[in-house]
Amino acid sequence: MAAPDTSWSPAGDIARAVSGGETSAAAVIETALKRISTRDKALNSFTAVTAERARARAQQIDAHIAKGQKAGPLAGVPFAVKNLFDVSGLATLAGSKINRAHAPAKNDSPLIERLEAAGAVLVGALNMGEYAYDFTGENVHDGPSRNPHDTSRMTGGSSGGSGSAVAGGLVPLALGSDTNGSIRVPSSLCGVFGLKPTYGRLPRNGTFPFVASLDHLGPFARNVHDVALAYDAMQGYDGEDAACVERAPDSVAPQIARSADGLRIAVAGGYFRKGAFPEAIEAVERLAKALNIKREIEIPEAARARAAAYVITATEGAALHLERLRTQARDFDPAVRDRLIAGAMIPSIAVVQAQKFRRWYRARVLELFKDVDAIIAPSTPCTAPSLGQQTFMLDGVELPVRPNLGLYTQPISFIGLPVAAVPVPLKPLPIGVQIIAAPWREDVALRIAFALEKTGAVAAPRPAE
Repeated sequence: MAAPDTSWSPAGDIARAVSGGETSAAAVIETALKRISTRDKALNSFTAVTAERARARAQQIDAHIAKGQKAGPLAGVPFAVKNLFDVSGLATLAGSKINRAHAPAKNDSPLIERLEAAGAVLVGALNMGEYAYDFTGENVHDGPSRNPHDTSRMTGGSSGGSGSAVAGGLVPLALGSDTNGSIRVPSSLCGVFGLKPTYGRLPRNGTFPFVASLDHLGPFARNVHDVALAYDAMQGYDGEDAACVERAPDSVAPQIARSADGLRIAVAGGYFRKGAFPEAIEAVERLAKALNIKREIEIPEAARARAAAYVITATEGAALHLERLRTQARDFDPAVRDRLIAGAMIPSIAVVQAQKFRRWYRARVLELFKDVDAIIAPSTPCTAPSLGQQTFMLDGVELPVRPNLGLYTQPISFIGLPVAAVPVPLKPLPIGVQIIAAPWREDVALRIAFALEKTGAVAAPRPAE
């Protein structure tokens, strides 16, 4: 039985072909594994390929279908996960050298279990920035993940391998994490779709943490429907994660085709235009035109929110890694180590002030959603910088690349709002836009994303190989 070209077929199409007997899960997985073995030499997306496990799982799916049993909405769909997810039989690296000495995980992350229960097939673990403290996708231990649109350029981070693997046609679905922008930045630089759900929506147990009060998990895909399918499969409460909210799942895949007409959408001005490169402004303006948006809105104190997010990130991250810093400092990426050490020295009064501001800021931003249903803003200030690039000019000032790729994402994840990240296929490189909604309204963000996708204003461009 011949497989569809899983390099570029949507996950939904693959699942229908497998469930309908047009192909087999085994054939799909063999195609995916071959693609990874040849193409990933250039992209460096994967740190481990679970070929034997994937083949066994595909055979199980085919056996179920042969018996007339349903295989799930993601039947036979290959997916991979950022290597901070627990994968049974693999050490959970979190992009680090230190974790390589850890024992292999005994169980899969709950989100992996949920995707596989929906019929998806795990094919491996993906490259990432060390301990998720990164916006570039450049890992000093495993080498940088590379942008499929130009392998001399960054993928963005810290979920760089996830963005690269999806953009490069290695897998139709991948999972990443987003603390300050680590789903939205790679989505932007690699030109794919992503979803950072509401804080507390998806359980994070079974993953290596970074900043507990900011960490989110979510999917990458090459179209909105696939993002929605993956998100729906992963929803559900898990009491092992103290931040996970006990809330009924809200299936969004059946809702995304509803018209976005009548939704009140505004463009973020002020802070979210300052410093943006022309391509970032053009991307937002294209979407504003496609949606006929006339209103501009200012998110209050966004710059201060970013500063407070830095304080909380540095101090919580430092507290998590303090013993490793004391005993294994030389095994860290020096750039990560030095920021964690600096975080350990931030006075407690600054942390208290940051948390107080966080509560004030969240209340002010939520007020905005009484008058609008969604806000659009750039995901990154620019398209993908070159690998190794240290600085760029923002608003006439030379600034370091690594922290400032998250310029527009940090003020949003700081208060846990859901965001659909959508790619605008500019030439020569794509760039992303955030569709920001009120808490628990992932459906609104994805409806708008789907409406834009239908017009062609957003799309995941296929890279030249």
